[in-house]
Amino acid sequence: MNAIKQLITDGKTDEAIRLLDEYIKKNTSSDEAYYLRGNAYRKKGDVRQALNNYLSAIEINPDSPAQIAHDALIRILNFYNKDMYNH
Repeated sequence: MNAIKQLITDGKTDEAIRLLDEYIKKNTSSDEAYYLRGNAYRKKGDVRQALNNYLSAIEINPDSPAQIAHDALIRILNFYNKDMYNH
């Protein structure tokens, strides 16, 4: 998992997602893998896939750090500046 974390940090999200896909096929109950895949998708800009993976991690482990990541991403999506959008 440390190598995958480093790939995400380095911006090699496609490679990290590929490795996580393989890992999840064999370890379907790994909340950490879903959380990391969510992080990779978030970094890639795919918010929908990020949220889906965070939710999968939360289903497996309600105390997963994915809960914090999910909530933060939802807050970002819900935020908007009314003054900017009314022009």
